[in-house]
Amino acid sequence: MSVPAALDTTIAVVTPENIAFNYQLAGPFRRLPAYLIDVAIRWLIIIGVVVLMLITGAILDLQFFGPFIGAGALILNFVVSWFYGATLETYFNGRTVGKWATGIRVIDIEGRPITGKRALIRNLLRIADFLPVAPLSSLGAEDAPPAFIIPTAMVCLLSMIFTRRMQRLGDLAAGTMVIVDERSWRLPIAKVDDPRVPALASFIPADYRVSRSMAKALAIYAERRHYLTPARRREVAKHLTIPLIERFEFRNDIDPDLLMYSLYYKTFLADASGELPDLGNLADFSPLAKDANKPTQVLASNQPSTPMRAPS
Repeated sequence: MSVPAALDTTIAVVTPENIAFNYQLAGPFRRLPAYLIDVAIRWLIIIGVVVLMLITGAILDLQFFGPFIGAGALILNFVVSWFYGATLETYFNGRTVGKWATGIRVIDIEGRPITGKRALIRNLLRIADFLPVAPLSSLGAEDAPPAFIIPTAMVCLLSMIFTRRMQRLGDLAAGTMVIVDERSWRLPIAKVDDPRVPALASFIPADYRVSRSMAKALAIYAERRHYLTPARRREVAKHLTIPLIERFEFRNDIDPDLLMYSLYYKTFLADASGELPDLGNLADFSPLAKDANKPTQVLASNQPSTPMRAPS
């Protein structure tokens, strides 16, 4: 008899760079407070604007302004209710005010930041997640008009329970998921002692910018490389460095491990230090493919001489 797997709220996401990251999924009890905060903020916006319109009409003594306030309130309610979440998630890295306050955010299922299209789809389908609705009279308010109804959100709850990524219908349609945001993150290595690293980093184009997933991959690699053998380092780094070597027009025999470490140095450490590294006689070395016929420079220090190219 097979033993059922334990419930786990983490999920592994493999990025386009073939690096797996573990994310902690945000469940319904983590997302409900965020939603309630956003609802309160939406109503504060609507009420604030309506009050401002009423004050403006009273100051200007506009007798005909009353009907326009009612129409404006209806339009404002529609715009804020339907586009508040989509707008904030698009321009604030998958966060609304409520999500920011509760430490969660939305990403797509491949681990990338959410796009405007995905944010719009998941927010427009929120009304389907609130189904089925129940009349307010079912709670004992027998005199309440039938128009006053409350959402049960059973569809949303069941969808999150029975999907691997805890997705509601809007998330399934948009290809998104909600995760617990990582607020604190420290660099695993603050100093690089290998003189080949800044030497090779100086040849990486200045206009090259790493993506969020690539930056995290570099940090994880720098943290774990000391536990790997040199051969294993090159095997792991090779998957990421093949397109980089072509983009930077480097020689094909450049050590993949050294290139990953150099990119980490350039991304996180070189600009922060503000100092030019002492390259010694490594300054004459060129990893560029056009200089492949030139002699290979090795380390000139008290360490054993180690070329920049990977062992054949």
